[in-house]
Amino acid sequence: MQKALQTLTARGLVESRPGVGTFVRAVRTAKPSDYGWQTGALRSPQGRLRAPSTTMRDTSNDVIAFHSGYPDRELLPERLVRAALTRAARSDAAISRSPASGLPELQAWFAQELAAATPAGVAPPAAADVVVLPGSQSGLSSIFRALLGNGQPLLMESPTYWGAILAASQVGVPVVPVPSGPNGPDPAELARAFEESGSRVFYAQPNYANPTGAQWSPALREQILDVVRQYGAFIVEDDWAHDFGISTSPVPLAGQDDSGHVVYLRSLTKSVSPAIRVAAVIARGPARERLQADRAAESMYVSGLLQAAALDVVTQPGWQTHLRGLRHQLQSRRDLLVTALRGQVEEAHITQVPAGGLNLWVRLPDAVDPVQLGMDCERAGVMIAAGTEWFPAEAEGPYLRLNYAGPNPAGFAEGARIIGQTLRLQHR
Repeated sequence: MQKALQTLTARGLVESRPGVGTFVRAVRTAKPSDYGWQTGALRSPQGRLRAPSTTMRDTSNDVIAFHSGYPDRELLPERLVRAALTRAARSDAAISRSPASGLPELQAWFAQELAAATPAGVAPPAAADVVVLPGSQSGLSSIFRALLGNGQPLLMESPTYWGAILAASQVGVPVVPVPSGPNGPDPAELARAFEESGSRVFYAQPNYANPTGAQWSPALREQILDVVRQYGAFIVEDDWAHDFGISTSPVPLAGQDDSGHVVYLRSLTKSVSPAIRVAAVIARGPARERLQADRAAESMYVSGLLQAAALDVVTQPGWQTHLRGLRHQLQSRRDLLVTALRGQVEEAHITQVPAGGLNLWVRLPDAVDPVQLGMDCERAGVMIAAGTEWFPAEAEGPYLRLNYAGPNPAGFAEGARIIGQTLRLQHR
């Protein structure tokens, strides 16, 4: 009886009055709130506001989820993370303010990791070139603000990461799309975009691009960097999937540049834990100073506790062991989903089987509405992400982005069957 009363009280259905008794709460009719005054106070937004992506939606355990942008919990180094957080909580990092640029040891780790990919003849980055960030999303906003400023155009691969499109929109930066296919962008198209737009910044993902999975060849990396140098521009390299190589390993473009043309963004959030939002930007020269100033104004510093935990995880011997196992797990999941789609969704075309990353980019027949397909699949118990979210302008065609690193790989075949069945009902 007592448990039942506690439950009813927690739900606000009854109230207990000590010494008097327990009573059913009276039903109160709330007067509708009037927020009309805010319309005049806020005025029209300066730029087009984009809603958070479908990939950020939470789902119940009985849903087959292909929509998320994060790997499943079983693909994370959970034991390392828990132990690292315990040690960090006992250290001075739990009660002290970290330096504005980040913990020196973590700065050094990010610099050394990139230095390992720097060939002879190219000066490696120093720890002082690193600014630690509370996640790469806030880093994108800072980079676009610091390098461009309001109203100046930004070149961006199309399709590309929806969060970068959102960050550009939020800071008032107009985007100029540069077509990018399964192998990356065409250097001639990039040069034309620089020439016509007057932009001096290009955002790109050379390794396992989100959503296409493209990885630039060594020749293309050199050609793109030549174009950027020719126009005296920056390239913002988002190395989001550095820890998710499958059949190849990522080669950072920043390793080929020591003159400050490449601004390198590296995150640990997806590979370590979504709860440890730690990333870094590596930049040289005045660009680094502008980025640091923007970060100081935005958030002053990053939690020392999270930085200490992140550093602890990536410097443990078990981290490399985890990454080797992760490579095999991702390959198994990727191949499982590819096989399921090819067997159950014959109308769809997988643009390429990616050599790394977390996603498949799937082309649908021209007459299909991917947004409507997503809603229909959701009603049938399958969450997918319409490809329209990854285009900074109009989509070139109907696509889906499917995450093969999500939960319950045993449900991939059933999920593919439902997608195929729903697609045929819409397409017939």
